[in-house]
Amino acid sequence: MDKYLAELIGTFWLVFGGCGSAVLAAAFPELGIGFTGVSIAFGLTVLTAAYALGHISGGHFNPAVSFGLWVGGRFAGKELLPYIISQVIGAVLAALVLYFILQGKADFSGTGGFATNGYGELSPGQYSLTSALLIEIVLTAGFLIVIMGATERRAPAGFAPIAIGLALTLIHLISIPVTNTSVNPARSTGVAFFAETAALSQLWLFWVAPIIGGIIGAVIYKTLLEKNTDTTGT
Repeated sequence: MDKYLAELIGTFWLVFGGCGSAVLAAAFPELGIGFTGVSIAFGLTVLTAAYALGHISGGHFNPAVSFGLWVGGRFAGKELLPYIISQVIGAVLAALVLYFILQGKADFSGTGGFATNGYGELSPGQYSLTSALLIEIVLTAGFLIVIMGATERRAPAGFAPIAIGLALTLIHLISIPVTNTSVNPARSTGVAFFAETAALSQLWLFWVAPIIGGIIGAVIYKTLLEKNTDTTGT
């Protein structure tokens, strides 16, 4: 159970820190952190959680990462469903806590978009479904390539969380205007339950695209980049 609890806590931290920065601090009067600050916050959540919990569970905190590592031969299939359930629970709990905090604001008038992901009218830049699908697939594939490369035995020891955290920061810097950045179905699910928009109706894309992207990234790394390397473990 330690592994599942670590995934729950790590995903909670990712959603609370990343989405919390978007909900509470991004547009704070005059001193808001903006897209750049939110991007850094998401990267820091993964970096810190991976150092704190990665030795327990492998530090996935993301169903798309779990799928990708399974396809890439780094993760046992029997653990896939328990990991995903733990991740989604952690994300929902984080969103719930954020919801209660937001209600304490003096001029609270509703949750609005609540850092959810979307396309069309729900996209920050009004990008289409096709654009959202493509960018989520491509960026999640790149994320898996970074994860698998950084955690390979030939890679410098102890630096994987830094590379992974910086990769997630870069991903957000690129794609917040398009989809508000998912690359993580659990992150998308947790906040969608509390939004006042139609985010739940678009949630399917933020499961399908990241998982497809994660699988593509894992296949690319495993078949084209991973040579003569022992890849047991996560």
